Amino acid sequence: MVVDYIIIGQGICGTMLSHRLLKAGKTVVVIDETKPFTASKVASGVINPVTGRRIVRTWEIEKIMPFAVDVYREFEKDLNIALIRQTNILDFHPTPQMMLAFKERLPEEKEYLRIPDQSEQLSSYFNFYFGVGEIDPCWLIDINRLLKEWRKKLQLDGRIIEQRFEWKDCSIKASEVQYQHITAKAIICCEGAAGFHNPYFHLLPYAPNKGQAIIAAIDGLPATNIYKQGINLVPWQDGLWWIGSTYEWDFTDLNPSEAFRMKTEEQLKHWLKLPYRILDHMAAERPANMERRPFVGLHPVHKTVGVFNGMGTKGCSLAPFFANELTHYLVSGKEMTPAADVTRFTRILSR
Repeated sequence: MVVDYIIIGQGICGTMLSHRLLKAGKTVVVIDETKPFTASKVASGVINPVTGRRIVRTWEIEKIMPFAVDVYREFEKDLNIALIRQTNILDFHPTPQMMLAFKERLPEEKEYLRIPDQSEQLSSYFNFYFGVGEIDPCWLIDINRLLKEWRKKLQLDGRIIEQRFEWKDCSIKASEVQYQHITAKAIICCEGAAGFHNPYFHLLPYAPNKGQAIIAAIDGLPATNIYKQGINLVPWQDGLWWIGSTYEWDFTDLNPSEAFRMKTEEQLKHWLKLPYRILDHMAAERPANMERRPFVGLHPVHKTVGVFNGMGTKGCSLAPFFANELTHYLVSGKEMTPAADVTRFTRILSR
């Protein structure tokens, strides 16, 4: 089989890149082993324009968010499914200091911040003492449905091989790549946490962290918003709620921990007035990095090997935009955003 590109992985990055390359008229084959829990499958699917305790704009959000919304709507049309809806975050301030910080940011971030007008209604569902702020717009993506339906499309078109990728079966040459019976112009690594051990890109400044989330049924809570107070309550599939998440930098395994569950239940007991039932508990390793900027592009020495990884917790927003940039670079040589281009690590990768 001869194709233009081999893509390793069908998480959010592999899904976005294969979609954009096919739209550009290129041929691809995706190599992906089915796993129950990956960072993409455990992700909440939230696109949030502001972040952190200082409530600052997410990097390049003015360009990235509207582009991502358009791409998800394009997927909706291509796959004939519902994937994206505006679901604003209601941020319950845990302290007077956080309430003041939000109010101080209001005049500077009128585009994204406001005071909601349903505080009295919210008191039926939550205990809170220092007010609520709203982040508007936020978007909620049904990531699991996207991955599942795009996989079906790839299967139908004969564009996915469902097996574990092994570098020993891959021959990297100056002008082409061969993997088993497949020949391609280049191979693009979209393998998420497996990238930490990639022989061509393992020297990149990855910062792996463990995320955990709980799936619960919450009786009577309107699924019109994402609710936040330290933890996030995010509308999930089938009327359930995604509750999380953690950023654990020092961990010995990827198993769901009793400590996280107990801490989450303790917080829910004080915050939530409604009854709930925990139905599942998930954990996965995220492909974050120290710079908090993605790794995008071809290896500076091995020009037939590329990377599209390192999205951390912002894959839903970053992946559509940078999959498009990488596609234009591969097809026409158009320059990418320098802060994302992996050639910024040429010195490290040339060792």
